[in-house]
Amino acid sequence: MAEIQPMEQFLIKKLVTIPAFNVGGVTVDLSITNSVATMIFAAALITAFFLAAGRGKVVPGRVQAFGEILYDLADKGLTGPMIGDRGRPFLPYVFALFSIIAVMNIWGMVPGQFTVTSQLSVTISLAVITFLMVITVGFIRNGFGFFKLFVPGGVHWAMLIILVPIEFISFMVRPVTLSMRLFGNMIGGHVVMYMFASFVVGMAVFASQGGLAYLGYFGSALSLSMVVALCALELIVAFLQAFVFAALTCTYLSDVVNLDHGH
Repeated sequence: MAEIQPMEQFLIKKLVTIPAFNVGGVTVDLSITNSVATMIFAAALITAFFLAAGRGKVVPGRVQAFGEILYDLADKGLTGPMIGDRGRPFLPYVFALFSIIAVMNIWGMVPGQFTVTSQLSVTISLAVITFLMVITVGFIRNGFGFFKLFVPGGVHWAMLIILVPIEFISFMVRPVTLSMRLFGNMIGGHVVMYMFASFVVGMAVFASQGGLAYLGYFGSALSLSMVVALCALELIVAFLQAFVFAALTCTYLSDVVNLDHGH
């Protein structure tokens, strides 16, 4: 049997090679990899789905009804209650963020398909975009009052010497925690599921030798049941992690959008 390589499913592979070129001394490689291809596919799939769901029939079909459920989830489940009335301008971003992460997570569960969100570079990019957006909105809406975010209200001035640096550090590590949460959950779940799937085949091959080895069929069946259970769990986690990422984005935006209300 070939040696099992659980991490092989996360390797970046070039599908279409485009010659690299230099821009200001920096090498730029625009080759299409399995990661890029999956993100393009996810964006195209989301666009096609919501174009079909947005036809606005009087009696909504299944596609339109499902699209409305997802929209209400982002509107009434995220931006509305977490940011308030001021969160309406950010609904398109939160909705797009939730949709693209959910689709990439779920698509990665299809056998043989690449899981984009298992790449730390992708999750960090999404987190940094959110972080920069929070900072930009914070300064636009509050000016230098943005720095009040690091000053807890109702605290004695002597305690601020300790609390302000802590608040600043906790704010700056948000992109790290946001990206690591999504990355860790997706890569961890896929590795465990891959290992149990390998036991299904390995134990069955062992059992084919006969004698007491027939007990391997029991182990194979047990591993198969674990794979089925893990698939169900991973499907929930894939959707939940997209929701958590979007929810934390709303929380961070709420901090700066409603800063004048909280201090």
